[in-house]
Amino acid sequence: MRERGASVLIQLRRYQLNAVNGLRCAFYKGHHSALLVMPTGAGKTACFTAIAASATEKGKHTLILVHRRELIKQASSKLIGLGVEHGIIAAGFEPSDHKVQVASVQTLVRRLNKTTFAPDLLIIDEAHHAVAGSWDTIIQYFKDALVIGVTATPERLDGRGLGTHFNTIVLGPYVDELVDDGYLSPHKVYAPPIGIDLSKVKMRGGDYAKDELGEIMDRPAITGCAVTHYRRLADGQPAIAFCVNVAHAKSVCASFVDAGYRARLVTGDMKMEERDDAISGLADGRTQILCSVDVVSEGTDVPAVSCAILLRPTASTSLYMQQVGRVLRPQPGKVATIIDHVNSTRKHGFVDDRRRWSLDAKPKRQRKDEPAPSVRQCPECFAAFKPQPICPCCGHVFKTKEGGILNLKGDLQELRKEKARERQEFRREQAKARTLQELLALAAKKGYKPGWAYKIYNGRRR
Repeated sequence: MRERGASVLIQLRRYQLNAVNGLRCAFYKGHHSALLVMPTGAGKTACFTAIAASATEKGKHTLILVHRRELIKQASSKLIGLGVEHGIIAAGFEPSDHKVQVASVQTLVRRLNKTTFAPDLLIIDEAHHAVAGSWDTIIQYFKDALVIGVTATPERLDGRGLGTHFNTIVLGPYVDELVDDGYLSPHKVYAPPIGIDLSKVKMRGGDYAKDELGEIMDRPAITGCAVTHYRRLADGQPAIAFCVNVAHAKSVCASFVDAGYRARLVTGDMKMEERDDAISGLADGRTQILCSVDVVSEGTDVPAVSCAILLRPTASTSLYMQQVGRVLRPQPGKVATIIDHVNSTRKHGFVDDRRRWSLDAKPKRQRKDEPAPSVRQCPECFAAFKPQPICPCCGHVFKTKEGGILNLKGDLQELRKEKARERQEFRREQAKARTLQELLALAAKKGYKPGWAYKIYNGRRR
């Protein structure tokens, strides 16, 4: 029995096994609970189902707690693959006496006074929810069990720390490491030059109020720009458009359909069969663009998706990373495309930035000692990337600020007085061009792309 349990863990990838061993060390040191942080797509489900399988071999009872039907299916599928018999505590499933139970939070919290299941180990998927009502009720009910939480983003909008429920944190690999090793897809980020003013949008529950946000985002200029940039950057590739609300998603979906694409809508109110059909269509080509409202974020595994269209501004780093993480699952030759229409990258940083996760509480406003994300945007192709002198997407070379020297391909060239006079004259022309039409005319005169005019115009409006 002991050998079989060990073989289950050996099946894990090296970095996953390291993470599991990190949890073991935490419990050996006397901790009663531990939080495992691993990026989206790194295999959190594989890790905790392997742990459950190992515990079963030792005669222990394990309860796996999830909050979405997709997560129940994922956990159950992994357990079946490991040959672990298990029960499911959710609406529509018959009770069983298996040593492993996968439970829906919403169902289990209603049945607590009737349940006879007493877990030795409680595993909490998407554990950043653990401090919330129903989750906390269940955790306190099974207070004698060892607790393992797993999450990609241990940060909450309300600023509450997870240290109230977990004694220690175990950090898995970073996104950039997984990309370098081929476990996550390389990716490019583009941020079209559209200024979206959110200064008057109210905050509710730590994020932008959806009704007010929907009114701002559901505009022809923004939606049309989304279609245009998808056609230019990811034409025909399986994509997910993350929308604000149902009305916004319907509008975005209609625009893509009118443009000749196979776009479908997916919302939490749809029947399960309809949702599954729309999502699965991304893998077989029946769906090119999936317009999602709070559905395709946590727990959706569609490796074929290679483009994320961000149309929902959010104050949540967790939500942003969950959305972008949907398109990073690897496939041969895949380079994911992230089209960020809402400045999420500038606000939260790149998805592969190394973040300092903590169990401590965090104030809603950014801490003074926490550096703002450093993002540079190419004026030619609108790619967003970490600061560097040459755009990694189109090769555009940025001017340096030192001593009037231009950093160009090949030899450095000194700027002469004639060039300086030309720049002064150009600045005067630029200052006189006050409207977007005048800036576009100046761009055409100088041989610049229209994006230059949009960037200058939107920069003045901020």
